[in-house]
Amino acid sequence: MPDLLLRGGRVVDPATGLDDHLDVAIEGGRVSGLSPVDLEADRGPGGAEVIDCRGLVVAPGLVDLHVHLREPGEEHKETIETGSRSAAVGGYTAICAMANTRPVTDGAAVVSEVRERAFAAGLVDVRPVGAITRGSAGETLAELGEMIDAGVRMFSDDGATVPSARVVRNALTYVRAFPHQVVIAEHCEDPSLVEGGQMHEGVHSVALGLAGRPAEAEDVIVSRDLAIARMTGGRLHVCHLSSGRSVELVRQAKAEGVRVTAEVTPHHLTLTDDDLVTYDTNLKVHPPLRTAADREALRAGLADGTIDAIATDHAPHSVEDKECEFDQARPGTIGLETALAVVLTELVAPGELSLARALGAMSSVPADIAGADEHGGPIEIGRPANLMVFDPDATWIVEPPFASKARNSAFLGRELRGRVVHTLLEGRPTVLDGKPCR
Repeated sequence: MPDLLLRGGRVVDPATGLDDHLDVAIEGGRVSGLSPVDLEADRGPGGAEVIDCRGLVVAPGLVDLHVHLREPGEEHKETIETGSRSAAVGGYTAICAMANTRPVTDGAAVVSEVRERAFAAGLVDVRPVGAITRGSAGETLAELGEMIDAGVRMFSDDGATVPSARVVRNALTYVRAFPHQVVIAEHCEDPSLVEGGQMHEGVHSVALGLAGRPAEAEDVIVSRDLAIARMTGGRLHVCHLSSGRSVELVRQAKAEGVRVTAEVTPHHLTLTDDDLVTYDTNLKVHPPLRTAADREALRAGLADGTIDAIATDHAPHSVEDKECEFDQARPGTIGLETALAVVLTELVAPGELSLARALGAMSSVPADIAGADEHGGPIEIGRPANLMVFDPDATWIVEPPFASKARNSAFLGRELRGRVVHTLLEGRPTVLDGKPCR
């Protein structure tokens, strides 16, 4: 008999195309039944606990390929527990934790530490991302094999581009030897072109008197890494695309059969360099917000599948790191608690993206890239009940407090439509009625 019944919700499963009003029964952490809605029954079969989902959407739990949890080393900004809680509130059941911690996640010991702390928090499946190079210094490969044996399936020096084409080649070649799907994920900005840059290089950077980070810095590295992926046959993932030209480079590479995937953030899909006229440091991100033309190219790339996934690049910072002069502020915005609502408000509601495509880009597709087979759906009998339930019509203002320790959101003060109500990890609620369960 089921333990829990999600009653009467609109079940949207991008993995199978399912879109219907159904009761979802859960037993032992797995989906045990999908049936027509029975609104006459006061309780579920066998007296199962019932969560009323009428007027709500039931979907696979979200999966984020790009999160900075700051632990170990910068726990004053975020911890694995607070970041996990923030993820659960945002509807996520799995997140990939980037390697730029202190110490860097470049060996099995740090991988194990992150996993243990995430398991203790019990809020979300945290999947550590290993560094490509030792100390993320860009010079020699980290202990990739050791970390793969420890379960790591993605490697990135995010926050820094691997400067040497030879090192990128070695990494893409090396991971091909393993039976698992292993991905090399690159932060694509040529450091020699962005040194000292504060925002996108263009008319607004000149008007604001801020040093620029040109889009060509991204294009150069995307082009280089695609050429190496083409040569080696390795699996490349391009982090946080921001340039329209880079979108076209990825589109061409995919047409040629290059094994490449790409992600885009909610802030790059919705904001532009024009929004920086107020010198709001919460909008200082790397890569920077670019032009409206770049933004439209990103949206088109997401809609046609050139860009595979939406990832937050959740980057918490302390108040001191943001409430300062623009050129002194640290780059990054938090995003786990707002991502779904931003996408629903800015892309789904205006009809630029279907609900199924949006949910797929935030669940089933990133789950596949990360090798997180038990997440992202499909919502089928026997599958783990990693689910989220959201109210598509709820409106709210983005403002502190957040479940995250940080408050540096690029969307502060904005009214958004759509909010997560419940999140379930293996059938166990981590969020109920919008509140974390622990």
